Amino acid sequence: MLLDLLIEVGNLKRLPRTGWLLRGVSNPESIADHSFRTALITLFLADELRTRGVDISVERAVKIALIHDLAEARITDVPLTAQRYLDKGKAEKRAAMETFLKTPDPKEYFRLWREYEEGLSLEGRLVKFADRLEMLIQAYEYEKAGFRDLGEFWGTVEKLRESEFYAYFGELVERLVALRKDLR
Repeated sequence: MLLDLLIEVGNLKRLPRTGWLLRGVSNPESIADHSFRTALITLFLADELRTRGVDISVERAVKIALIHDLAEARITDVPLTAQRYLDKGKAEKRAAMETFLKTPDPKEYFRLWREYEEGLSLEGRLVKFADRLEMLIQAYEYEKAGFRDLGEFWGTVEKLRESEFYAYFGELVERLVALRKDLR
């Protein structure tokens, strides 16, 4: 069963992030590309929080980051425009539950996934912050490469500014915003 899961999640390496495709980005990052950098950002931010005295489990945060998009191996990366017509949350929940049945500890992995989806823990909320930060870094990289019409992705800046983690990592967000302004 675990081998079946490992083969199935290989789909994430081949599935492009749909939002970029819809905005004209040729050959966009895969879901796996996005998840990898999100996990690295999570690792570095969680380690930084620990050095600042925040009681956070780096291991738990990285686990959440690694699995946060696993359900997309089954339902793909549903673009925001389609999400208005579908119950993506319900579909992802079902896909996650079925996917995690193939793991050594299905209840624990589903619990970790819910921590991200529902913001139930500090670690889950940090991964959400890292996920959004990663998307903005990718938007900046695509704009730097000459792609346009990516302004809607930058609306995420406000969500980052409202996050509890902005007090610690606001300089990253603002530096990214400044880099984007320098492109124009």
